[in-house]
Amino acid sequence: MSETYRPPDFADAELLYAPNARFVPAPADGVLPDGFFSTTNLPTYVKVGGEWRLPRTPRMDAAIVLEDDGGVRILEGRFVRQHQSVAVGEAEDGSEGILVHATGFVPEHEGEAFSFMRSDVSREKPVDYPEIARLLRQERDGGGHIVWVLGPAVLHSRGRETMTWFVENGYVGALLGGNAIAVHDVEQAILGTTLGMDRWGRPVQGGHAYHMRVINRIRAAGSIAAAVEQGILTNGIMHACVRKNVPFVLAGSIRDDGPLPDTIHDALRAQEEMRSHAERCTFAIMIATALHSIAFGNMLPAYTIDRGTRQPRQIPTVAVDSFEFVVAKLKDRGTHQAFGVITNAQDFLHVLRYFVQEAAAEDPPARGA
Repeated sequence: MSETYRPPDFADAELLYAPNARFVPAPADGVLPDGFFSTTNLPTYVKVGGEWRLPRTPRMDAAIVLEDDGGVRILEGRFVRQHQSVAVGEAEDGSEGILVHATGFVPEHEGEAFSFMRSDVSREKPVDYPEIARLLRQERDGGGHIVWVLGPAVLHSRGRETMTWFVENGYVGALLGGNAIAVHDVEQAILGTTLGMDRWGRPVQGGHAYHMRVINRIRAAGSIAAAVEQGILTNGIMHACVRKNVPFVLAGSIRDDGPLPDTIHDALRAQEEMRSHAERCTFAIMIATALHSIAFGNMLPAYTIDRGTRQPRQIPTVAVDSFEFVVAKLKDRGTHQAFGVITNAQDFLHVLRYFVQEAAAEDPPARGA
């Protein structure tokens, strides 16, 4: 699917004779020992009992802990319990029993597949939509977990119908966003407006209150799913998610109106819900939301374990925004594998759908068809 991963050469003398990683008990619940190793999102090997191991649940800005069965996993500091064994050290070259393998996805030769993910952020750069579409179809057909992170500009830019199509056709494994993405989608479904404006961007009489009226309708129904079942919500992105059993996480913020009953007010619980999808993610698409993209990017490892080879492979991560600054900031904050597409949400969704459908039309007919 992506560039061939080149694992470290553990027969090399420096790694072969490297010491085991050192573990120190946590002094209290949620408190890490001094000198704990702070993780990145890259493949990180830990030497335990003379064997180099790849920890479970990788992510950046966390700790490495030793489990009761001798395995290792990466865990946020707040989840570490007193006396749990935590890896300590600062060296990333294996000399202290911890190796951050930063070059595993760097090709030995130019022209290897998926090299576009390593290019700089620029609106001047051509976008390989056919390759993105191919990878997206491959993940869907192979049972991958495709996570979309959306901002409300998807609704304002008339990308709603296209995004609904992606949900209905199985290209969305989970949808993440804030209160606004759902509110504006529901407003369009029930009242035909977005933020009190019609589809041509013209304000309607009393439109400033429309989003509050639909929030009230959903709160009266009890939830978004209940509104679908009661026939209140009959189309759009959230309707499709309910009908297709696609999970969604609406992470609340201090500026939310309402909010909707499905919006999670507790920031840490919202983070944990998003984190559950980051752990399963095999393809990420982030569109027009700086804060949610950076938040999810900080939870997202740079790799997943390939279902076939059982080796690490990069997680295709596509970040879409009309400003280079947003994508550059996402990469600067650690999601260095993100490929930036500098365009508006509507154009990206429409063009991507075109190439996905074109690829489907080129598929050979099923046997017996």
